[in-house]
Amino acid sequence: MNSSSSSVSLAGKRICVVTAGHLSTCPRMLKAADTLQEAGYRVRVVSANYVPWAREADAYLRQSRSWAWSVFDYEKSRASFNHFKTGLRYHLARKLARVLGPERTGLALAARAYSRAHPELFRLAVSEPADFIYGGTGVGISVAAAAARRLGVPFALDLEDYHSAEQDESAEARLAHSLVSNIERRTLRDAAFLTAGSEAIAAEYRRRYGVAVFPLNNVFPLPARAPDFSMSPAGELRFVWLSQTVGGGRGLEEAVEAIGLADIAARLTLRGTAAAGYLESFREFAKRAAPRLQVEHFPPSPSADVVDLCRGNDIGLALEQAHVLNRALCLCNKPFTYLLAGLAVVFTDTPGQRPLAEDLGGGALFYKIGEARQLAAGLKAWADDPEALLKARRAAWDGARRRWHWEHPAERGALLAAVAKSISEK
Repeated sequence: MNSSSSSVSLAGKRICVVTAGHLSTCPRMLKAADTLQEAGYRVRVVSANYVPWAREADAYLRQSRSWAWSVFDYEKSRASFNHFKTGLRYHLARKLARVLGPERTGLALAARAYSRAHPELFRLAVSEPADFIYGGTGVGISVAAAAARRLGVPFALDLEDYHSAEQDESAEARLAHSLVSNIERRTLRDAAFLTAGSEAIAAEYRRRYGVAVFPLNNVFPLPARAPDFSMSPAGELRFVWLSQTVGGGRGLEEAVEAIGLADIAARLTLRGTAAAGYLESFREFAKRAAPRLQVEHFPPSPSADVVDLCRGNDIGLALEQAHVLNRALCLCNKPFTYLLAGLAVVFTDTPGQRPLAEDLGGGALFYKIGEARQLAAGLKAWADDPEALLKARRAAWDGARRRWHWEHPAERGALLAAVAKSISEK
């Protein structure tokens, strides 16, 4: 089949993109939906609603998208019956899974014990015909696989995280990890293709299950406007850190300690939803550890605005911790966002982040977790030499333009090629 006839035959094919979360909090599935629609496919998205601020972000996205969108709502304040029903079923399923053994239960029970809204998302996914299904997030794996089997169509799965080692150690985490291992064992080998959120995550899935997985990094389209490389008029280092949740165990305290050890004037902007009581304790810690540091906090913003909101800073913090295996393996949205805003990036030395930090060269500062003095020395050097910092920021932006953006053939092109091949071979 030549490329011309292939593109004609694929135009108008129906693809269902599934995520069990909010689309605004899953940029990978959002990028996939947009990309597939732009390529001529007929796209329908299936997602959930349960968090008020994310619902508002989803509404913002909906204004600029033309693909169809089906949402299951179980937000407590808006859909109290759905919230109660799904919660009751979820807790009963988890109790039964504990009794039977989470690794030995059937897929249907494992999915209900792992996902609060699996049956409802499944019904939405199969409510209309599709030629292909692409599912992401841990919960979305079971929905996509089950829906594809019901419809008799091929499917692919996106392994954004290493789901069987995703949470801090606890009894509930062990149950969740066993359940998702059960789901993965029953679904991954049947997928037309598998994508992962980093090369390190892909490698771990290859090792564990013997499946082919290729990475799609958490990169974004290049912005329409190039970064502003002006220096801080106040002579301070301007840091930014992004996350859905602002809380402990994320490396922030060590970064503050390093800023204090370097004895530099600095401003740290935190963007995300603060865990209860965390900001107060963090600010008290910062006052003691780094008296010349100002801390600012802002709530989450729509993903389309994040790059612009990072502008006006000098350095982005990518402080993944290694005590949870998934955090050691992941390469999340943060550093790629910082690159597009023209910021130098501070990385902790983890298997997931190391390849990017090494690729950026002078655009990155790379330090070993627990070595606050090593980080302090690097920050002090940038603070004392503004031209060196400016050079680092330009190197980061050059890296984004050269390789680390969604339009690169290894990212957008790889997804489109895999989807086209899977549908053509149906």
